[in-house]
Amino acid sequence: MKLHVIDAGDFKLDGGAMFGVVPKNLWGRYVEADERNLVPLKMRCLLIEDGDRKILIDTGLGNKQAESFFKHYHLFGDGTLLGSLEKVGVSPEDITDVFITHFHLDHAGGAIVHHGPDNTPAYQFPNAKYWTNRRHWEWATKPNPREAASFLKENILPIESLGQMHFVEDGADFPFEIIFSDGHTEGQMCPKIRIGDQTLIFMADFLMPTVAHIPLAWVVGYDTRPLLTFDEKKAFLQEAADQQYLLFMEHDIKVEVCTVKHTEKGVRLDKSMTLAEALADCASVVTA
Repeated sequence: MKLHVIDAGDFKLDGGAMFGVVPKNLWGRYVEADERNLVPLKMRCLLIEDGDRKILIDTGLGNKQAESFFKHYHLFGDGTLLGSLEKVGVSPEDITDVFITHFHLDHAGGAIVHHGPDNTPAYQFPNAKYWTNRRHWEWATKPNPREAASFLKENILPIESLGQMHFVEDGADFPFEIIFSDGHTEGQMCPKIRIGDQTLIFMADFLMPTVAHIPLAWVVGYDTRPLLTFDEKKAFLQEAADQQYLLFMEHDIKVEVCTVKHTEKGVRLDKSMTLAEALADCASVVTA
């Protein structure tokens, strides 16, 4: 198995929304906001090469919306989804599976592209199976008012109409387990990948999108069920600290991978590292 970090770009969101009820004088010690109170975030995807399969986990924002749309997300940096894939020698046609942790726009936007003057939808990865689960599909295609702005129909509905959507319940065979969670959004899926004697968790928006969110009460304002997130997070952090899981951070602007540890104040950040550093003892792993 080979793993590649795929940089799909950087963007910014409101600091208050990212940290919910936590006051800025606390979260501001760990994350620097700009003059508009926006905090920088990464869209860090993961490519898994396993035999003949090339499995892409999440796809970033994509580029099919109008310029006015992207002004709301303040894109910056040089990373792009296709550019990062090209750096590791992979074309869109090579991808065999696209695993979408959840259909929020910054995770699923790159799955579909538009062609021609009529903006005809097409797959970004034409030979791939696209994967979700039935609970999340129902949730995303019939969005509640709180999440409607994050579930864009142009990112979601073409996956079904073009005929390459698959549900993991129907017999998905992945080289990883799937952790399901419901606090952030119904039916979010996060890969749990065994590599040698280590376990890597692709965190997506599962409980803590950045290392600053590790403290138990620091729950994202976007979560639909913050009290459920709290319960899910408490159980997971205990396990992650006990088992010394490697946590792959999709959104932290600086940290690719971290571990957590038990302290007198609860579970806290232990070590930060790149994926290459985390898996330095695994000779088969290649990272971008």
